[in-house]
Amino acid sequence: MSSLFPGMNPYLESPAFWSSFHTRLLVAIADALAPQLRPKYYIEVETRTYQNLDDHEDELLIGIPDAAVLSSSSLNLSSENLQLNTGATLTQNRPQSITLPMPVTVKERYLEVRELGSDAVITVIEVLSPKNKQKGMGRTAYERKRGRILGSLSHLIEIDLLRGYAAMTMLGAVQPTDYRIIVSRSSQRPKADLYGFNLPEPIPSFPLPLKPEDEEPIINLLTIVEGVCERASYNERIDYRQPPPPPKLSEAAQKWLDDLLAPIR
Repeated sequence: MSSLFPGMNPYLESPAFWSSFHTRLLVAIADALAPQLRPKYYIEVETRTYQNLDDHEDELLIGIPDAAVLSSSSLNLSSENLQLNTGATLTQNRPQSITLPMPVTVKERYLEVRELGSDAVITVIEVLSPKNKQKGMGRTAYERKRGRILGSLSHLIEIDLLRGYAAMTMLGAVQPTDYRIIVSRSSQRPKADLYGFNLPEPIPSFPLPLKPEDEEPIINLLTIVEGVCERASYNERIDYRQPPPPPKLSEAAQKWLDDLLAPIR
């Protein structure tokens, strides 16, 4: 089935599909760019890893000193000598079953365009995930990395195909849109190019910045997204009788969506 949407499919923002779509999209972007980058550059899928507490937003502390964790032998808590200084015997109450927050290892993938020979990182391509945008450790970790890239000589492309959560930080008056693509060239910072678009609009194409002397390939993200959706059979798997995932659409956007999907509902 061909794509139903002129641009981004909001149903792909559902947790049921986003992880698969995110991974497939990164690989598809890399595959589409690789022939255009040879022979001077290559593109690699990279992974960053951090740990978070499940269902908690607090950062997990790793590497607690051994002195902070005492073994039962060091306390000498045998049943024969569980006594207070007063001589009274310590009574063991029936334990209550509790649930502890467990550390969760989060892996996030992104792309790096590197120069052949030197392996220098020329451009970083990020496709934002919910963890990058929602408040907590994931956003903090991403903002730190974003800051390091913006302070370096590497270019940054940041693709935000999620309507939910607060947009990444941009200074000045920025027109709000459902989706955003930022192209940040190192030579033009702090200025950057913002490609904003809404649900009914096509996903815009944009250039991939490289070294100043090299021609910039154009990333046709709409074609790449359509190819991912076709290969993954998302249209056949999504139940379009259901409303799209949060956030709730505006009245105008909802009417547009209902009219678009009416023939298949």
